[in-house]
Amino acid sequence: MKIIIHGGFFSESTTNHETKVAKQQTLLRIAKEAHSYLKSHTAVETVVYAVSLLEDDELFNAGIGSQIQSDGKIRMSASLMDGAALKMSGVINIEEIKNPIQVAQVLLGYDDKVLGGSGATQFARQHGFDAFSTEIPQRRAEYEAKLAATGTGTVGCVALDAQGNIAAATSTGGKGFEIPGRISDSATVAGNYANAFCGVSLTGVGEDIVSGAVAAKIVTRVTDGFTLQQAFEKTFAELKPIDGFAGAIAIDHNGTVFHQDSHPSMVFASFDGEHEEVFN
Repeated sequence: MKIIIHGGFFSESTTNHETKVAKQQTLLRIAKEAHSYLKSHTAVETVVYAVSLLEDDELFNAGIGSQIQSDGKIRMSASLMDGAALKMSGVINIEEIKNPIQVAQVLLGYDDKVLGGSGATQFARQHGFDAFSTEIPQRRAEYEAKLAATGTGTVGCVALDAQGNIAAATSTGGKGFEIPGRISDSATVAGNYANAFCGVSLTGVGEDIVSGAVAAKIVTRVTDGFTLQQAFEKTFAELKPIDGFAGAIAIDHNGTVFHQDSHPSMVFASFDGEHEEVFN
């Protein structure tokens, strides 16, 4: 049983040591809590649990603390991939929801598995998700001063459970100041994908990640016989011609945990019950 989570790329924490340390400590704590949860739950349940904890922490740009778009509103996206069942669900540009990843989890049981905009929000209300403002003063101040962060603060989790099943979940509050209606990678197979062989969650510039079909490529290559490292190296090499800005975490069916980024500053933590790792 293994867990790896990411908290996106550093933005304000790049120059704020206290924020940087806080993110490191929080990620390691959540990784350990999620691993404990994994002992009695499936990979799907665990990645939702871990990402919900990340959404609840204003240190990260997902759920509480999400970025504000150019029209002054917050719209969030999240997706869930069950690698064993090969089923993906997600919400795109959902509003006033505390935990978008939990709405994605409910959608996993429906035929229409990916909803966007007002339809996603209405579905959430109909299924007991109350209106909740995820705005924090810091984001409002950034918006009013037009001091957006770099737009790379997505969160995600990949888990391998005791039955050998893999799941991946990703959630984002967007890049900040984007055109309303913009679609991020987080609720697509470019940013979040898993099957019986591998699971991957991405962070970075959504447009670059979609252009590179990054998560789906990595998982496909592992399925076709690449090692996890080989799949990462080839896929990230294909981002170089467009100077693609991306970071990814993954676990394969052998329990190999891997991570890579194109511009080193992604924050992540992993835990397998004995060994812990936290970066940046």
